[in-house]
Amino acid sequence: MGRTLRLARKPAKTSLMPLHIHDTLRREKRLFEPRDPNRVTLYVCGPTVYDYAHIGNARPPVVFDVLVRLLRRTYGADKVIYARNVTDVDDKINQKAAKEGVPIGQVTARYEAAYLADMGLLNVSPPDLAPHVTDYIPAIVDQIQAIVDAGCAYAAEGHVLFDVSSYPSYGALSGRNLDDMIAGARVEVAPYKKNPHDFVLWKPSKDGEPSWPSPWGDGRPGWHIECSAMIEQTLGLPIDIHGGGIDLVFPHHENEIAQGVCAHGHAHGDRAHDEYARYWMHNGFLTVDAEKMSKSIGNVLLLHDLVQAMPGEVVRWALLSAHYRQPLDWNQALLDQSRKSLDRLYGALHRSAAVPAADLDPPADFLKSIEDDLNTPGAMAALFALSSEIERAMTAGDLDAVAQAKGRLVACADILGVLQSDPGAWLEGEVSDALRVEVEALLEQRAAARAAKDWPEADRIRDRLNELNVVVMDGPTGATWRAKG
Repeated sequence: MGRTLRLARKPAKTSLMPLHIHDTLRREKRLFEPRDPNRVTLYVCGPTVYDYAHIGNARPPVVFDVLVRLLRRTYGADKVIYARNVTDVDDKINQKAAKEGVPIGQVTARYEAAYLADMGLLNVSPPDLAPHVTDYIPAIVDQIQAIVDAGCAYAAEGHVLFDVSSYPSYGALSGRNLDDMIAGARVEVAPYKKNPHDFVLWKPSKDGEPSWPSPWGDGRPGWHIECSAMIEQTLGLPIDIHGGGIDLVFPHHENEIAQGVCAHGHAHGDRAHDEYARYWMHNGFLTVDAEKMSKSIGNVLLLHDLVQAMPGEVVRWALLSAHYRQPLDWNQALLDQSRKSLDRLYGALHRSAAVPAADLDPPADFLKSIEDDLNTPGAMAALFALSSEIERAMTAGDLDAVAQAKGRLVACADILGVLQSDPGAWLEGEVSDALRVEVEALLEQRAAARAAKDWPEADRIRDRLNELNVVVMDGPTGATWRAKG
């Protein structure tokens, strides 16, 4: 019950509290104004599918899923186009395929399927578009040719390299000065480069590696050009929002801008970068027990393992518990608190399961937080306030107030992508029918003992519940429970 009694949602409408987002390029919070409110475009760098994703890889898709949910609520689900790419040709993919003696497509299909399944457990909605690099090789070749024709790239020994000196605004996104970068370069990585910071657009493939034809010889694209070409092909330029992890600001996104701008002859424009993306958003780093994730340390946590060990919503809540631009430390205390937070919210929904949720919009305090550069901690506080309203209204027997608070809670949760499970099933967990019957009977006996102030009996029942590995959560309208774990 609970969620199943909810009425259909009203059509999306423009918020009275317009969205502001922090733009990495301009280093300030800006009012979000799409180029065309009837076609809002968002691109986020997606997975390189050669292995299972680690927990740090999960932060961008969860963060930007919240943004997409908010944009769809504001502009309408059919007015937002969200693209998240799949990198399905890469050195690591080639190495994995060679090691296994299989085509790269076999490796990438396996890990893309695992990635999508894990994202589903995190309640991450699929993107509208999921362009794969190998499907866009001709477009990538065409864009490289356009950059060469614009005088911003050159061919050398089977490679095509971007000439960073041809783009005066290079370094604007990351805040790096090109002259300083060139002066500080100590090693000429490749003798065919004009300067050390020129980067590869096309390169020859090694024997046995995937290869495609091009005017510069058979080979494959460099990493950065892939996103530039796919963005232009799938969304058109300029896009409204480009997102990703902060680790991609340099060199990946810096190089993307240079390529996308120079391919259209805007290299020397004062605001040339505006021709590529209007807003840039980047989420902060994730550490594990206050240390950077590293194979050498042995603290790399695979998302695939985490979602097998705990509900995906716990992982999602934990990822949203800090502001997206701030660092997030992943530890057991964070997971325990995330589980307790969701238990509290699900508990309110479970105790009010017989009352249908009213069809209402999120309250003003929630919108004020979430539209303030996706302030998810502030938004979460609004959910707790609404759960308390439900509990008070249930105690008072005010079912209309219950329905309204519950409707607002559900509306908030839909934007955050949480509270998507059945409340009763969430709280009980995966337990046998026999355990469920015994626990319910014990809770009734416990309530009777407490009412009679028979504290020894109440303590005995509590001990038995502990033996059964059950957590009891007392609320104004009674107790709910869940299996530990």
